[in-house]
Amino acid sequence: MWNKHRNQEHEKIIRTYADAVYRLAYSYSRNRADADDIFQEVFFRYLKKQPEFESTEHAKAWFLRVTANCAKSFLTSAWKRHTQPLEQDMIFEQPEENQLDEALRQLPVKYREVIHLYYYEGYQTDEIAKILKRKPSTVRTQLTRAREHLAQILKEENL
Repeated sequence: MWNKHRNQEHEKIIRTYADAVYRLAYSYSRNRADADDIFQEVFFRYLKKQPEFESTEHAKAWFLRVTANCAKSFLTSAWKRHTQPLEQDMIFEQPEENQLDEALRQLPVKYREVIHLYYYEGYQTDEIAKILKRKPSTVRTQLTRAREHLAQILKEENL
């Protein structure tokens, strides 16, 4: 009985944070196959460690921090450097979303991650700093530079 209850609890937590984890994994990797691998690693770590969370915000921050760490490890691994990417990009319903995704793809990872956490996950700069273990001033600077870089890309592509 206890195992069944615990499994249901794990399934509920995974369903709750699956979208946020996948979106962040995709923002790092920019392709579905790698995002799937990162996603699986994050939830494997959750099931292995079974951390206790103080609140839903604490849980979400934990999942996003682990996702960022897994994505960075995955993207810098020797295995990843010696593979050829599959062309499995996300296709969005609106053409503007595909264009924005292409522009985001051109940003360096450090800019994509702060853009994603700020605009897609709704975190403030101080919260992003805690998740990414950076100074709040660094996050603000990166967010400003990311916006400038993104605006330049969109301008060059007439979007």
